Amino acid sequence: MKISDKLQHPNWKDRITWSYEFFPPKTSTGIQNLYSRIDRMKKWGHPMFIDVTWGAGGSTSDLTPVIVNVAQKEFQLDTCMHLTCTNMSEEMIETALKKAYETGCRNILALRGDPPKNETEWTQVEGGFRYASDLVRYIKKNYGDEICIGVAGYPEGYSPDDDLERSLKHLKEKVDAGASFIVTQMFYDADNFVEWVKKVRKMGITVPIFPGIMPIQAWDSFIRRAKWSGVKIPQHFMDTLLPVKDNDDDVRERGTDLMIQFCRTLIENGITRLHFYTMNLEKAVKMIIERLGLLDEEVKDVTEKSENQLTTNRTEIFPDGTKRANEDVRPIFWRTRLESYISRTDQWDEFPHGRWGDSRSPAFGEFDPSRHGLRQSTGEILSLWGSPKSYKELGELFADYCMKKQSSLPWSDVPISDEAKMIQSQLVNINKRAYLTINSQPALNGVKSSDPVHGWGPTNGYVYQKPYVEFFVHPSLIEELKSSLHQMGDTSYFFITVDGKLDTNAAYEVPNAVTWGVFPNREVIQPTIVESTSFLAWKDEAYFLGMAWASAHDPNSATHKLLVSMMSSWMLCVIVDNNFERGQSLFDVFSKIKSLEDIHPELYNGVAI
Repeated sequence: MKISDKLQHPNWKDRITWSYEFFPPKTSTGIQNLYSRIDRMKKWGHPMFIDVTWGAGGSTSDLTPVIVNVAQKEFQLDTCMHLTCTNMSEEMIETALKKAYETGCRNILALRGDPPKNETEWTQVEGGFRYASDLVRYIKKNYGDEICIGVAGYPEGYSPDDDLERSLKHLKEKVDAGASFIVTQMFYDADNFVEWVKKVRKMGITVPIFPGIMPIQAWDSFIRRAKWSGVKIPQHFMDTLLPVKDNDDDVRERGTDLMIQFCRTLIENGITRLHFYTMNLEKAVKMIIERLGLLDEEVKDVTEKSENQLTTNRTEIFPDGTKRANEDVRPIFWRTRLESYISRTDQWDEFPHGRWGDSRSPAFGEFDPSRHGLRQSTGEILSLWGSPKSYKELGELFADYCMKKQSSLPWSDVPISDEAKMIQSQLVNINKRAYLTINSQPALNGVKSSDPVHGWGPTNGYVYQKPYVEFFVHPSLIEELKSSLHQMGDTSYFFITVDGKLDTNAAYEVPNAVTWGVFPNREVIQPTIVESTSFLAWKDEAYFLGMAWASAHDPNSATHKLLVSMMSSWMLCVIVDNNFERGQSLFDVFSKIKSLEDIHPELYNGVAI
């Protein structure tokens, strides 16, 4: 059903309604899990409609019509498909519209879209449209009243320096071109939104407005999303959240209370169509809707039974036969890359405190170089890491990082953690032998959860870790290393090339817990894992970061040639010692095998690259 018709339907017209936005996950298992989540969210809180975002003329855009089709046919949900002008010719737009129409989708959110990956300025593709209003006119011309068209609204402007009056004129132009409803950008200032709605109505715009609501789950994601979107944060939000910013449980609880007050302000001012940016998650959305008193008792009973079942049964089985443990784990690979770690995982549901998840999560996103690449300028890169001209010099640079003489590396946003002191001497030796480490952790065996360096989680618990190391290595050293690992036994390894050739002794897509904790009156918690899918995703980023480092140097320089050679020929490796009781023995393996200097002294010393 068209949204415009549904708004007039007796079952929806006089109700406070809500709708959900989802995005296409990166992995096939994530997609299956998203379907399960959509189904659950429908059962506990039936939305007026759901909308599905559109990748920028590629990336995940091919999945959008597929998800729309499943939502329409399998879950009997009315859907709204995003469609952007970015990288889209008229022919591509028509193909997308035809696919949506054939699935029964009768609602399109017409957007100009953001710039493509790696580009800062938006440019019109040849044969495409320049403005969202052009796309609205095209849909209206070719589909008439068969498709209900929505457009974006910006209560605080498209950007911080945007002219609000001009923004309102553009909104009216889109509505006059044929739009039937407005979905707004996220915002947190409810009073400002109410005033903006008055201005919209004064402009003669009468179509329904769906306010974009972003739940608050963690401090980092809250601040980051507000910054990226350029939205204002009311002072009372900061006063409430800042004192507990390091406790994500408290942030989510207080954030939910803030969003409930926020929604009530909207409802009291006659704005009753709530649109939630779910980030493919359900907990925070459910908390808001339920605490607003909008779920009837029958729905609450079904929800509570479902949640109790999920709590006692840690595994769900999906229609395709795959199994998924609850999303309470995180891949270790981004641990020291905080920008990409947070942006990939900040909204995943469970432990620790709503930040992390694994690649099977429906919230597992794509690698975006514009968000996950190096943040430093060329000058800052040269100042931070100098101009190493040999693998020997690279090894010394990495060793300096392990000794805290360097505060960062391209693969590490932050200084090495204090827990690395347990293995510091071994790491220094490993790097000086040109096994260039970018991530590691020592073995732990029953350390108190209150330990100031190694502890985490609830009090009166005990934490454990398997020793883990990730590094770049010249391919000539792989076979002897593998042989030593086989002799050692109980180890798991992944070796991969830049073009994706994977050599592993681990089962594919089977997570290996490398950190876990035991706490009173709790199930065993295993928050950190190693598994193949997320490692393959991290591989792209790891090699990209190395090439970004190289790009800061003159193409004819020895440093540029060194880094390009390394990123094109060296392998990225991960090793886990599953026998954590033998302590740090894993790190001693590297001193017992040949180094690059032993096999290729000319490479090690930079004579030939």
